[in-house]
Amino acid sequence: MSSFKNVLYFQTGLGVLANTVLLFFYVFIILGHRPKPTDLISCQLSFVHIMVVLIGGDILLADIFESLNIGNDFKCKTTFYLFRVMRGLSICITCLLSVFQAVTISPNTSLLAKFKQKVKKYMTHVFLCIWFFNLSFSSNQIFYVGGFTNVSETNQMQVTKSCSLLPMNHIIRGLIFTISISRDVFLVGVMLTTSVYMVIFLFRHQRQCKHLHSFSHLRESPEKRATQTLVLLVSFFVVLYWMDFIISFTSDMIWMYDPVILTLQKFMMYAYPTVTPLVQISSDNRIIIMLKNIQSKHHLSFS
Repeated sequence: MSSFKNVLYFQTGLGVLANTVLLFFYVFIILGHRPKPTDLISCQLSFVHIMVVLIGGDILLADIFESLNIGNDFKCKTTFYLFRVMRGLSICITCLLSVFQAVTISPNTSLLAKFKQKVKKYMTHVFLCIWFFNLSFSSNQIFYVGGFTNVSETNQMQVTKSCSLLPMNHIIRGLIFTISISRDVFLVGVMLTTSVYMVIFLFRHQRQCKHLHSFSHLRESPEKRATQTLVLLVSFFVVLYWMDFIISFTSDMIWMYDPVILTLQKFMMYAYPTVTPLVQISSDNRIIIMLKNIQSKHHLSFS
């Protein structure tokens, strides 16, 4: 168990480091160059993933609450609320990125072509709606999460050493569950639909190129590389999401969280925020070139 926790800590550190590098890169691009619309989306996604890893790992808020001498109940409510908000933002922004990429690569003759300019024009409004929705939607965590006291007396479900879920009315629990799963199923469905569309489009495009050029002279365009990366990440996200959902649903039904299962669930929850920036860094030539320039300058300064 301790070795598994060490793997979890390593995963957390790697996720924070990779997302921080990616966040600084996108901020640099946005402030100093002409950013792509996908850069704005990816910048927010990197920030959200940093918060997911820090808050979920109880790294960011633990020292803050301890230094301010704030009660455990407030700490649990704040931590669970912010984590749910960031987790919701992760799935929403990933879905937005998938939709935008599908619109971007679509040919001018397709039905999606007419949305290209509209998506760019209303991008800020979409961001505001996504943030407002998740900040409001996750507010139930304030009422049904509290500091752990005694399970046998209060029928709490202990989730961490100091936090637990409070019992709630079955109708309210069913309503919250129905709304949550409906939102997630819709977003995952949109991601899968756009991913299938992008795979079909790339397959047709590659087949057409083979008729025009020899295979040895085919070059991979940045759009194609970005699309392939996004399809890979969406597929990875969907698999991890449903595994996490099965664990959460089962634990909620039996009203018990096993420590080993909880650690395994955290490992899956942190896998996507950790893998995503690594894949993006390795597939974006702009980042690779920038890192090589920094390395060469650093080498020259020491020489």
